[in-house]
Amino acid sequence: MQPMQKRYLSELASSDGLRYALKIHRNVEEQLLRIPKKQRERLVATMRSLSEDPRPAGCVKLDELLYRVRQGQYRVIYAVFDDDVVVVVCKVARRAEDTYRDLETLLDRARGVLGQR
Repeated sequence: MQPMQKRYLSELASSDGLRYALKIHRNVEEQLLRIPKKQRERLVATMRSLSEDPRPAGCVKLDELLYRVRQGQYRVIYAVFDDDVVVVVCKVARRAEDTYRDLETLLDRARGVLGQR
């Protein structure tokens, strides 16, 4: 793992005193590294805020557990597991037709992170 990658992951994973634990799927790590630094920092802040408020104003419910939130031209797709008090970020991508393709696979990824397959 690259040093920059570790720094962002440790920032995202810190959940001291926060209501929901925040978990990140390993594909999101790679997706973040492809995004320019300025936008990446905004996305990191957005993802961190999900641990405090997993359903912020402006979020859109995509499926039974999946939601999306906008950050500029990017979308953060995540699952909220209220019983486990966990938010799992499944995908970060620019808005495009294929951003929301195959939501079932994204939900499976989230469950995989929690070990619920």
